[in-house]
Amino acid sequence: MSIKVLLVEDHTMTRMGLQLVLEKVEDIEVVGECEDGEKAVEMAQNFTPDVILMDIGLPGIDGIEATKRIKDLKLDSNILVFTSRDNEQDVLAALSAGATAYIMKGANPDQLVSAIRAVNEGTAWLDPAIARIVLKNITQKSQQAKSETYKVSGKAGLAAGLTEREMEVLGLIVEGLSNSLIAERLFITRATAKAHVHSILQKLCVDDRTQAAVTAMKEGLV
Repeated sequence: MSIKVLLVEDHTMTRMGLQLVLEKVEDIEVVGECEDGEKAVEMAQNFTPDVILMDIGLPGIDGIEATKRIKDLKLDSNILVFTSRDNEQDVLAALSAGATAYIMKGANPDQLVSAIRAVNEGTAWLDPAIARIVLKNITQKSQQAKSETYKVSGKAGLAAGLTEREMEVLGLIVEGLSNSLIAERLFITRATAKAHVHSILQKLCVDDRTQAAVTAMKEGLV
């Protein structure tokens, strides 16, 4: 089954170039394209794409606000931010709004396709330059969380609320496995794997898989 992609990009030539690249990929289907944030929200509802390739600098509402509105609709669509902006404020705002991944426009076609496939599987994907910004922020949050939330220090304190199965899933998250690959590895359904991941995020007081992986490594859980 093809990955349904919605392109949101205000520069016509860039949008056309993206479409040409993606149309050559067998497992990707471009189901729609638009040039502004409000239209993106509307088309997300109409087409329910698997992945939305979202620029930030859009006319009307920007890509960050469009991402937030789409996520508020509870659609089963993952958002991949595709932009030239690499400042910390935009990066963190986009991820906080609900974007699953962040890739720079300088990425080559193979990297873009890999990112789309990863995002379709629910796996966080970050451009290396962006990952440094996120890691810095996660480290700060982790230190704050330890001082404000955790009553027991060290591995025992963090692991106390995780079941044995959740610890297994956490280890696979750190390895970078998607929900479907976690399901295959542990001989469980994808829905069960997704439920375990959701529970882990809640128990570790983090927002996404990337933060869970970093927290797990920093605290010696895996």
